[in-house]
Amino acid sequence: MSAKPESNYDVIVAGGGAGGVGAALGAAGAGARVLLVEKYGFLGGAATSSNVLAYCGFFQQGPEPVKAVGGVADLVLHELASLGLSCAPFRSPTTHNWIILLEPEAVKLALDRVLAACDVHLLLHTRVAAVTRTADRLQSVTLAGMDGRRRVAAESFVDATGDANLALIAGLPCRTGNGESHLQAATGPIRVGGRDKTVPIDREKIVEAFKEYNKTGAHPTARPDGGIFAEVPVTGDMWWMMYDHKMADLTSESFTQAEQAARSAASDYVRVLRENVPGFEGAYLLQTGPQIGIRESRHPPARYELTGEDLLSGRLRPDGVARAAWPIEDHAIPGRPAYKSIGGNGYADIPMDCLRARGLDNLYYAGRTIGADSAAYASIRVMGTAFATGEAAGAAAAKSVSQAMHPNVSASG
Repeated sequence: MSAKPESNYDVIVAGGGAGGVGAALGAAGAGARVLLVEKYGFLGGAATSSNVLAYCGFFQQGPEPVKAVGGVADLVLHELASLGLSCAPFRSPTTHNWIILLEPEAVKLALDRVLAACDVHLLLHTRVAAVTRTADRLQSVTLAGMDGRRRVAAESFVDATGDANLALIAGLPCRTGNGESHLQAATGPIRVGGRDKTVPIDREKIVEAFKEYNKTGAHPTARPDGGIFAEVPVTGDMWWMMYDHKMADLTSESFTQAEQAARSAASDYVRVLRENVPGFEGAYLLQTGPQIGIRESRHPPARYELTGEDLLSGRLRPDGVARAAWPIEDHAIPGRPAYKSIGGNGYADIPMDCLRARGLDNLYYAGRTIGADSAAYASIRVMGTAFATGEAAGAAAAKSVSQAMHPNVSASG
């Protein structure tokens, strides 16, 4: 039986990570009726689905934190603060970049509350399964949820899925990885419980222990420096990014292998801590996932691709709608990230055309799906920047609806 069409929204956003939340809030703030759909039972993207417990991209590099992202993201940070997170900039002792440390349950609840306060209609456990379109516009999406399928129409759409699922279903030709199908490595951050918090984490002991483990262990780590770790706010658990996985392709078989290897490695790595590092005698694996951290998959066609040179020169432009401030962080070699700083004033402008689909007039991109070459992508994929591109995409999608309804009203009002 075919799905019955419904037409209740101005803007439909696919994906509930930082980009999707930013887009929903940006569109709602512009007066649009917004539907946000998310495949999981919670929002947050990598922060809650992949244990990436840090908002990167909110601040520029440097000896002091200089804020690069504000807007609707501040609504989220304010709600997180009300739940007990400081949201203060934290300088990673490993990379020296400024991040905001997160606790995933607080992130889930904060995003629920912020979207509800802004009157965004949210459907969890829901995917976009199909689309209808004309030559140059999307008309509706078929949503697959717990109650079956239904078709929902809107005037504008935002792909914030990270994997360009909406663009792919719409028939746009997507690039895999860097164009030669080489993908940034996936990662498997974990949470470790049972640590004696009175004992400082000894990085040198971790390094020594893994020198030995790598000789015979089943999952040698590519991070000889002990990885990236921090104390999770509120709970005090150890957040640890030590495992990276080379992705051969985007097949389900490859992702199955990556997920299983990450879980096996996590078990091994916590055992190494327990047996060799002071303070971890009672340590246990508290959490993996729910899924592996995906750094890169598909790239849909945009009207402009931000370039590495745009970032390295700190290019500013009159059509900029968001700032990229996170350094180019290339994970082409698993476990060996290469950093290049943003030039100019420490940030570069992201133009509106990076957020507009090439080939569809009413499809916008947010977060990891925006137009960017391989170098620029290694910067713009982070969650702080995703909030900013999401807000801009959502506001633009809402504006296009208003202009379609009132074609004789000039852009200046």
